[in-house]
Amino acid sequence: MNYEDNPASIKYYVKEYLLQNKADIKDKIIVDIPAGNGITSKIIADCGGIPMAFDLFPEYFRIDGIKCQQADVRNGIPLSDKSADYLICQEGIEHFADQFSAIKEFNRILKKNGILLITTPNYSNLRSKISYLLSESERFNSTMPPNEFDSIWMSDQNLNKEIYLGHIFLIGIQKLRVLANISGFKIKKIHPTKIKTTSLFFLFLFYPFIFISNYYTYIKNCRKHPNNRSRQKTYHEIFRLSINIRLLIDSHLMIEFEKISDYQDVYAKLKSQFTEFGTT
Repeated sequence: MNYEDNPASIKYYVKEYLLQNKADIKDKIIVDIPAGNGITSKIIADCGGIPMAFDLFPEYFRIDGIKCQQADVRNGIPLSDKSADYLICQEGIEHFADQFSAIKEFNRILKKNGILLITTPNYSNLRSKISYLLSESERFNSTMPPNEFDSIWMSDQNLNKEIYLGHIFLIGIQKLRVLANISGFKIKKIHPTKIKTTSLFFLFLFYPFIFISNYYTYIKNCRKHPNNRSRQKTYHEIFRLSINIRLLIDSHLMIEFEKISDYQDVYAKLKSQFTEFGTT
């Protein structure tokens, strides 16, 4: 079975997303980075979209008729400002050392109201939280914590002089939300993926404590700023994400963001809200 036809694979859910939005993506420029073997780029083309494929290792791209260009997000994607309608970053953000710069780069090449779809192993589900508590690994009783042997995934110097880092930079929903927010994006939709049975088991054990703890923290912080509606709105969004059952049990994060402004404009707005170090 192909990965894109297997509900255990995130490629299945990305394919379903593209098929469901087929009418919207027709004739639209859709950046696929990292493009991997090219399956998603092919689906984009089959749906009538215009795929722009990029990868650190384009030699692994296997789809005829679609060109995959070499690109390192750290050095910028070779596209003009505001030239793309969609950008799909499928299982890539957890490999980027500078995730903030990567999301700002995504913002740069997307048009206003453009869509950024990010998928990544769900570091916010309960299995991942327990794994980090027990050993700081991705999967307890299964994998070692990140290290210089297991975390180097691709270093065939005959093909490419780059080194591909594994899941060293796993990211949860809260950090992903804030990096996207201060880069000019907002969450448009959280798409469900495959349920992790281990996380589902932990949900029955821990959910009351999760709810009570996050609610207490939410109320406590809202009371510190009773007249700041913008801050309270942000706190409420964070609280809702903290108690979202699907985020606690799904195997992958699949978040659809919408570009609402250029990141430079967000910076200008944030400057007026900065507080000095050591103040509250």
